[in-house]
Amino acid sequence: MAHTFDPAGREAVAGKWVWFVALGVILIMCGGIAFGNLLMATVASVYYVGVIMLIGGLLNLAHAFQVKSWGSVLYWVLSAAFYAAAGLFAFINPVLASAVLTFLMAVALIVAGCFRVWVGFRLRPLGGWGWMVVGGLVTLVAGLVIAAGWPVNSLWILGLFLAVDLVMQGLASIAFGVLAKG
Repeated sequence: MAHTFDPAGREAVAGKWVWFVALGVILIMCGGIAFGNLLMATVASVYYVGVIMLIGGLLNLAHAFQVKSWGSVLYWVLSAAFYAAAGLFAFINPVLASAVLTFLMAVALIVAGCFRVWVGFRLRPLGGWGWMVVGGLVTLVAGLVIAAGWPVNSLWILGLFLAVDLVMQGLASIAFGVLAKG
């Protein structure tokens, strides 16, 4: 089933194109600030994760009182405690938390890269399988590079990812706004 964009919606978006461009410019400026101080951007990323973990802990605690059996209550209270402890840890020691998060990111990229390479080779009879392998190799190499520089790079790698993401989202928003203008 093909989905089409409502023409009235297209006009509404086209009429607001300048907001997309403005948002893009602001995001690029924020990315530039993050590039200028990768350590502070890393700490900001860790604090963000900490806030999310604290919220998760509170939600798990609230859920604990909604379940009926004691085993479930105990599970959800323990889950809430672990989430909250991880969130507090991010605020108490953001540098160590960034090292843990960077290590987990390296492991995730290595595993994902290996999986993508494996899937690419399994798709070998199909056209384009090589792109899957190349994409997997890039992901694998990124994970290996991060792992090789760990723990020293944990002071800036999360900030770098944040900075790159802000700039890319800014560019995408600008491109969308300009092209939606019509």
